[in-house]
Amino acid sequence: MKISYNWLKQFIKINWTPEKTGELLTDLGLEVEGIEAFQSVKGGLEGIVVGEVLTCVQHPNADRLKVTTVNIGEVEPLQIVCGAPNVGAGQKVPVATIGTTLYTAEGESWEIKKGKIRGEASHGMICAEDELGLGTSHDGIMVLSEDLKPGTLASEIFDVENDHVFEIGLTPNRADAMSHYGVARDLKAGFLQNDIHSELITPSVSAFHVDNRTLKVDIEIESKKLAPRYCGVTISGIKVQESPAWLQNRLKAIGLTPKNNVVDITNYVLHELGQPLHAFDATKITGNKVVVKTLPTGTKFKTLDGIERELHEDDLMICNAEKPMCIAGVFGGEDSGVTEGTTSIFLESAYFNPVSVRKTAKRHGLNTDASFRFERGIDPNITEYALKRAALLIVELTGGKISSDIMDFYPKKIDDFQVRLTFDHVNKLIGQEIPKDTIKQILTSLDIKINNVTEAGLGLTIPAYRNDVQREVDVIEEILRVYGYNNIETTEKLNASISNSSRFEDYKLQNVVGNQLVSQGFYEILSNSLTTPEYSELSEQLKEEQQVKMLNPLSNDLGVMRQSLLFSGLEAVSHNINRRRDNLKLFEFGKTYFDFGGKREEFKKLSVLVSGDKLQERWNAAAKPSDFFFLKGTVTAILSRLGLNKFKVSPFKNDVFSEGISLSIGKTTLVEFGLVKKSILKKFGIDQHVLFADFNWDHVLDMAKHNKVAYTEIPKYPEVRRDFALLIDEHVTFEDIDKIASQTEKVLLKDVDLFDVYQGSNLPKGKKSYAVSFTLQDEKKTLTDKQIDKIMSKLQTNFEKQLGAELR
Repeated sequence: MKISYNWLKQFIKINWTPEKTGELLTDLGLEVEGIEAFQSVKGGLEGIVVGEVLTCVQHPNADRLKVTTVNIGEVEPLQIVCGAPNVGAGQKVPVATIGTTLYTAEGESWEIKKGKIRGEASHGMICAEDELGLGTSHDGIMVLSEDLKPGTLASEIFDVENDHVFEIGLTPNRADAMSHYGVARDLKAGFLQNDIHSELITPSVSAFHVDNRTLKVDIEIESKKLAPRYCGVTISGIKVQESPAWLQNRLKAIGLTPKNNVVDITNYVLHELGQPLHAFDATKITGNKVVVKTLPTGTKFKTLDGIERELHEDDLMICNAEKPMCIAGVFGGEDSGVTEGTTSIFLESAYFNPVSVRKTAKRHGLNTDASFRFERGIDPNITEYALKRAALLIVELTGGKISSDIMDFYPKKIDDFQVRLTFDHVNKLIGQEIPKDTIKQILTSLDIKINNVTEAGLGLTIPAYRNDVQREVDVIEEILRVYGYNNIETTEKLNASISNSSRFEDYKLQNVVGNQLVSQGFYEILSNSLTTPEYSELSEQLKEEQQVKMLNPLSNDLGVMRQSLLFSGLEAVSHNINRRRDNLKLFEFGKTYFDFGGKREEFKKLSVLVSGDKLQERWNAAAKPSDFFFLKGTVTAILSRLGLNKFKVSPFKNDVFSEGISLSIGKTTLVEFGLVKKSILKKFGIDQHVLFADFNWDHVLDMAKHNKVAYTEIPKYPEVRRDFALLIDEHVTFEDIDKIASQTEKVLLKDVDLFDVYQGSNLPKGKKSYAVSFTLQDEKKTLTDKQIDKIMSKLQTNFEKQLGAELR
């Protein structure tokens, strides 16, 4: 938000420098992010002087150029080549001397240099008004008053305003400070804490009166909840033209482009008082009637930017007797605004429901100065005052007449807030005792009325425009920001407490797993918990009725809370691939959100995504693509790091994975992982394989906490390894072999491993060969050949009986 220093001085007397004032504003919670100098004429006419054209002759080498000699108050006159058709001897003209910087209308700068034009020396430039920033005409040079003395500085002739503009990073809760008057109100409170007593200077509207009653426009409010207050007045006999310089300068200083005197006044009052206004061409109000209502969904309406929009049934509209004219509090219509031919207007000032305005603005992708203020909540009690202020300015600058009484529809007054403040709570929350008189002084300076005073505290009435101050803690915050955070002393005593923390705390295990993944080349990502509701269509597991929907979404793409980390992860994968980062290893800790029939639940998740090559190409090795087993190794390594090794492996398929495996302990599923289906990847524009693991982090945490670690001595006796080459049916899995082996020998068998798989023409049809190793060990003695042979014989027999296996 931009605030003009000169404009601010119209409301409060300030003798401080802009820098010092900016520091106070920041201390008051209105953070000044920067201060920029502003000049109504860019460059301030520096280097421009009055010159008198002594001679003017035809250029010997150019038909359209003249060679002049110009007296600029120095010893010798300057020779200047000029191409303007109206230059002549005896004229007083503005001259840009050598070294002067001029600016184009777009703000680009260029310097006047000594040079030759078609062979004739030129030591300056006689300027047109657009070259100086004093107008738009380029028909010829500016001809000044004959009374001016050569050498006079142009900055002394023309009214160049120098200003400083504060760029304030306004927080959303400070709706009261969205105007110059609001900022001045805060400065008054801040000055008082610095023993400077200043009064707010408010523009007077006592001169407001009705000139005639010849133009009546009836007002009908159908949607009273969406428009709690609505005021209007008509003004006739106006002349729409360019605004005076002072008004243009005020708007230009804060980055607004002047339009015409009527529109500029509505913008001026908006930034002066914080009250949005809208002016309608009265001749375009069919039936001389304004109706404030909603319209059916799908109604077409063309806004000022020329875009035809489809209205929603909740959009509040300002209509005439036949059709809509304006989206209330957001944007005007193309056919009802003020033009150069407008001679009478209906001026609107209203208080619209903040939530309604915000939803409408977001639905249509509009963000205007008016909606910015309405959706945060303006002062409902200055609606009529701001209307009078604007009406008086319009009468003054357009020559119009007020042609109706003010119509003010305010059926239910918006009440102020009642808050009870206790001194003990103030001191306890701030951590330092503030004198009671100081507290009262601060509250009074903030327009907070003190109703009653007791030893324990105060009964307060908070004005309605402070919609962010409705609780005792809010009042304490107001006291603290005006008193000054820098004035709160820091205690010399340092207190610290030590709490017992389990090594299985969520954040600790996240760090353990995160560090492990990073050491393996993974990158952590953080994605938005808000996502598009359309993702639920990509999986039958995600149901639309279980979505947690936002009441007031920032956009349609951020309308619901996510139900899976997969899709936000695929957005990151797609983003990187589109920037030529094809080899990706990503992980994210996050939450998913569900609404089970009104009962909302959150689930903690860990997602792992792998795509592209796991090893890049090197001079001594080819690139190795990521595969299912790479992801499986990563997943099992995570569980192993947390002491979870005895899990069940179960293959599965669903509408997300074309191939997948789940790992579980008992009936508790820890993780599901596999290859994401191409149909889903296509939605994100991804052409390469993506592997995804979805950990139920809540279950992993619970299992890790209850997992008991047993410590044993390193065995003194050696291991023995024996191998089988088994010919088995194609449908038999290694899991089947491992399960039978474990059941056959539960004590001495320590490990079973698959180290070779063969399928080929040398084997019978429907068969495959597994090379399996068995590791045996007795921790109390050395195994004998007889014991080993007996165990291997049992294993062979069971494999033959249960799997139909044969030894090769």
